[in-house]
Amino acid sequence: MTTFDLDALVVEETSRGSALVERLVGALGASIPVTHVSDAREATRAMLGADPLGAGKRRLVVRKRRAPFLMGCPAGSAQFACCGYLVLILASNCPMDCSYCFLQEHVANNPAFQVYSNFRDAFEEMDRLAHSAPGRHFRVGTGELADSLALDSVTKLSVDLIEFVRKREHLTLEFKTKTDEIENLLKLDPRGRAMVSWTLSPDAVWQSSEHRTASPSARIAAARAVLDGGYRVGFHFDPMIAYEGAERDYLQLVDQLLSAIPARRISLLSMGALRMTPGLRSAARRRFPTDPMLLGEEVLGSDGRLRAFGALRIRLYRALQERFERAGARIPSYLCMESRAVHERVFGVAPANPATIGERLALG
Repeated sequence: MTTFDLDALVVEETSRGSALVERLVGALGASIPVTHVSDAREATRAMLGADPLGAGKRRLVVRKRRAPFLMGCPAGSAQFACCGYLVLILASNCPMDCSYCFLQEHVANNPAFQVYSNFRDAFEEMDRLAHSAPGRHFRVGTGELADSLALDSVTKLSVDLIEFVRKREHLTLEFKTKTDEIENLLKLDPRGRAMVSWTLSPDAVWQSSEHRTASPSARIAAARAVLDGGYRVGFHFDPMIAYEGAERDYLQLVDQLLSAIPARRISLLSMGALRMTPGLRSAARRRFPTDPMLLGEEVLGSDGRLRAFGALRIRLYRALQERFERAGARIPSYLCMESRAVHERVFGVAPANPATIGERLALG
């Protein structure tokens, strides 16, 4: 199992005595010093040192969330063929450290690893969503601003989430992860309402860019285990990086996946190219100057992000899509942050509207 190092636990006074804090203190023991502060926002800003983000990943801050938990996926835009994904923000930042991660820019001014003690307020938001649209089904995920399962062994948030969602037929909850931290999941019956999805990259990308994550083979083994435990599974080939030999490596990875999990048992696939704003690319190269995966040729798109050339991206997407199609099952698939034109060239059809795609992925 992937393990992470923490230097400190900082607890906001309004979270003192909460169920989440009691779990953390009990699990982490006396080896991690605990500090109480009146306003945790002061502990999450202005981290010192040469690498504030890296330092922030080692400081766990527990506070109340003051903003809504439920929101539309921030990758959504009228420019793209979107998947209708909804996200729950239960934490911010991540103890893993992928060189390409957008959090290097997104949380640069607020870099501590935060979890929210009032997470049960998110359940009320999801119930209100369902009541506002009777008959609709929604796919809601927790892996946008933090890995869904990193530190789940001590937070145990997956237990609360599954106990909530398995009673609600209108919701499918997606845990998105790069870990193999599935012990809590295997103790529960999700009753078909929970999906676990893994971001998958070839070994070359994992070794150079995905620091403190589980290996691709460990992720696939974990996926097989939760599938046998009654969960749906999905996979995200995102970001796909167009390095020399990439097509060969990604196809080998697909073959490795399909040798463990039959295509007909996969509930969703997504693909997306490495994409960075100029600011993110500068931050990533500054923090990881020796990573060759950050040095490819790119062009600036109309959305202000740098990507590999369109023809190269489409070639990679189509190669993977064709390999999955040859496996003999129609797996619900989508592209992340790509235009309708790219979607049509990869899949041969125009994308449906986001609400339709989101409901289809929720229902499986």
